[in-house]
Amino acid sequence: MQRSIYVRPVGLFPAPKDEGAENWSGLPVAGQPLRFAAVEVIERDGKTAKRRLSALGDAFERDWGRHTLAASDLIAAIQEPRSRLSGLSLERPRIMGIVNVTPDSFSDGGMFSSADAAIDHGLRLVEEGADILDIGGESTRPGAETVPVDEELSRVLPVIEGLRAKTDARISIDTRKAEVMRQAAAAGVDILNDVSALTYDRDSLAVAAETGLPVILMHAQGDPKTMNDNPEYTDVVLDVFDFLERRITACEAAGIPKSKLVADPGIGFGKHLHHNVAVMAGLSLYHALGVPVLLGASRKKLIDNICDVPSPGDRVPGSLAAVLAGAAQGVQIVRVHDVAATRQALAIWQASLYGTDKVLS
Repeated sequence: MQRSIYVRPVGLFPAPKDEGAENWSGLPVAGQPLRFAAVEVIERDGKTAKRRLSALGDAFERDWGRHTLAASDLIAAIQEPRSRLSGLSLERPRIMGIVNVTPDSFSDGGMFSSADAAIDHGLRLVEEGADILDIGGESTRPGAETVPVDEELSRVLPVIEGLRAKTDARISIDTRKAEVMRQAAAAGVDILNDVSALTYDRDSLAVAAETGLPVILMHAQGDPKTMNDNPEYTDVVLDVFDFLERRITACEAAGIPKSKLVADPGIGFGKHLHHNVAVMAGLSLYHALGVPVLLGASRKKLIDNICDVPSPGDRVPGSLAAVLAGAAQGVQIVRVHDVAATRQALAIWQASLYGTDKVLS
């Protein structure tokens, strides 16, 4: 199902909430101290999309015909404060630290493949400022092979149990498989993170609902083994929005409330460079889904494509630039390898906008 109208907030600027909303123009972005002064309204008919910028007053006063109610609903969804994620306020960007318990992940495969090494790494990321630890036992890099359920469980469960006993940080499980979700939930994870948006395993939607945990829904076109062979889109930014909106609707129908969902547009998953750049440029559109937005661009290939940096470990500057670009568009969660560097970058960004008393509070 293709949506016919979209609204993207533009002209985002800082406006601390405690200084009085009446003193500021614009409207809040998802309850954050960022506001938007205008919108891009996109009308879509099949393969054709017409885009126009509109000041907020004009957007509210204009008669969009049969789209008027839908446009109003989207603007309302952009403004609505987001629910806490497993108890975490989302009024400022939260840092999700990556803990890959795999031999073949694209950046750090094999570095933390033992349970002890992964636990130590996770604890170090918490000390560096991670709000969430994302534990993964199956690489989903382009070209990766599927890992059997038992093997994935043997990788992640000892790490989850070890971390749960030693930290109060939130823990998420990065998996596409229902049984891994079920056992990880029993072991104490707080969040489910599925790169297939609960489409890979036919039981995952029901299992996710049974756990009662928040769910991160990521867009990907195709399976990791072949997803970057020849991805095609009519309009990648809008197609990703449509997919995520459909998955949110499916989750709600299965009993997962919208207040427990997060949307991830899936940088690098079934997308070539021009697709990834377009999604990065249009990130603020996804606030109209009415759920928090996660950005995962850490050390990814697009940085090499743009800057000629073949080694993932040398892509930290590009990763930080992506984080700040996302934060400026209001993303609530950034998924990163380099937690300490990310925390520094976000702290300086926040201080420059809101003053030092607002930094990482």
